[in-house]
Amino acid sequence: MSLRTLALLAALLASATPAFAKQTIDPARLTETVKTLASDTFEGRAPGTAGEDRTVGYLIARFQALGLEPGGPNGQWVQTVPLLHTRLGTPSVLRFNTPKAAVALEQSHSVYVSTIRPDDVSTIAKAPLVFVGYGVTAPERGWDDFKGVDVKGKVLVFLVNDPDFAAKPGDPAAGKFGDRTMTYYGRWTYKFEEAARRGAIGALIVHETAGAGYGWNVVISPGGENYDIARKPEDVTSLRLQGWIAGDAASALFTAAGLDLAALEVTARTPGFRPVPLPGVTLDASIPVTHERVDSHNVLARIAGTKRPQESVMFGAHWDAYGKGPPDAQGRVYRAGANDDALGVAGLLEIARSIKAGPAPDRSVVFAAWTAEERGLLGSEYYATHPVFPLETTVANLAIDILQTAGAGNDVVLVGKGQDTLEDDMARVAATQGRRITPEGLPERGLFYRADHFSFAKRGVPVLLMMGIAGATDLKQGGVKAGQAWIDAYTGQCYHQACDQWSPDWNLAGAVQDIGLIGQIGDELAHTSRWPRWKDGSEFKAVRDRSETLRR
Repeated sequence: MSLRTLALLAALLASATPAFAKQTIDPARLTETVKTLASDTFEGRAPGTAGEDRTVGYLIARFQALGLEPGGPNGQWVQTVPLLHTRLGTPSVLRFNTPKAAVALEQSHSVYVSTIRPDDVSTIAKAPLVFVGYGVTAPERGWDDFKGVDVKGKVLVFLVNDPDFAAKPGDPAAGKFGDRTMTYYGRWTYKFEEAARRGAIGALIVHETAGAGYGWNVVISPGGENYDIARKPEDVTSLRLQGWIAGDAASALFTAAGLDLAALEVTARTPGFRPVPLPGVTLDASIPVTHERVDSHNVLARIAGTKRPQESVMFGAHWDAYGKGPPDAQGRVYRAGANDDALGVAGLLEIARSIKAGPAPDRSVVFAAWTAEERGLLGSEYYATHPVFPLETTVANLAIDILQTAGAGNDVVLVGKGQDTLEDDMARVAATQGRRITPEGLPERGLFYRADHFSFAKRGVPVLLMMGIAGATDLKQGGVKAGQAWIDAYTGQCYHQACDQWSPDWNLAGAVQDIGLIGQIGDELAHTSRWPRWKDGSEFKAVRDRSETLRR
């Protein structure tokens, strides 16, 4: 073979390698960003605080330094997100009235409640309680837990997750909702939305760690605070209080009403279930509320496409964490979310740097640092209802939210198997890294519905999520056992807690793999005319199909 032929072959191979793959995701840069964002200077990055101001300023400066242009409305770096911020004070009254006795309730112990109404006092007087099973209305699955029962003015008690979560083979509910894979019907957000749609004034979900996917410590971590997108008076929820009741407290309450909660849970897994009033049980509450409108901000940056700038590939991570809370055992008060999601933001910046360093993309590439993810995906939800770039021509939304910090892996965990063709891209690019795809190990936790990409999925934009707690990575050092140990330690001790801090013990080799993988997928899409597609059977396919003519 001649030297000329060898040179041509080398050039061909080089051109066949995506430009992004030649870039290097730098763990030192990741570390520097995380240490900065998780430092006390940023005060836990809560929306509407001085910590937000510092975070937004820092991110704008970073994007500017990388040579990106503003991606917000009217050429701005930010999109203003109007939020309602509430905080419950000390209750003057919070109790169940039962046929046997009044039962005083202690916030964050027997129950945990909050509000997203701009009331000065959350007041409920002798409101009857009704058990509504899983609270699901799903005609496409032949399921209706309400059967037309009027629940206006009532406090509804829900079971967590889907009707088939605890079903056994042969049970009527088995397989109706994806078996162990949670659907949106299993999410707490759906249950509160359904209660409000039916005019209830309160909603409580019976907490159970396996079904929720997290412990009571995570439930109470907001400390009585809540946020919602600021709404017109006519659009404000009817729920005066919403939250959770501890499993043992729920069992005792049902017993006091002459009911067996365990037996009712079995009945709730049948399509014939009907709502069950708790005889003689009512709720009284009078809790002061401080409330304010907060203008928070999504930070948006862009690399303009050279051939089809109206088509956008979007990367996203959330900048917010939980702000200041009670001191932990070490006296730390800031719940700074070093992994959740400062590390994701660091990955976002590294992807932006790498794409900017390569050839200019054909399509535009948008980088979004979302606000208020921890408060219910509010920043991404606001963008999805007020898009800067049309969702119909948004090629994909690629999200990073928590990455494992225990080292390089032999696999990558797929969240939401069977949803869209981006999972095929994931498998192909992972193979170039010497990795394979492993479906999420805990699909019952509903992680596909718990990150900012979901705001786009339900409007038809194909999505892909990198989330390190979705399943145990097969680590190169220690295998699946070590991967599970990392998840157990992180979710059991530090998830949404003050100990989610940067540590010199972090091994970012696996995070580098995942950032490189999702970055390469986005970079490829930005240099092609290809459109990812939802797969048959996805609940989001029909939404996307309605705008098909806009992508031809």
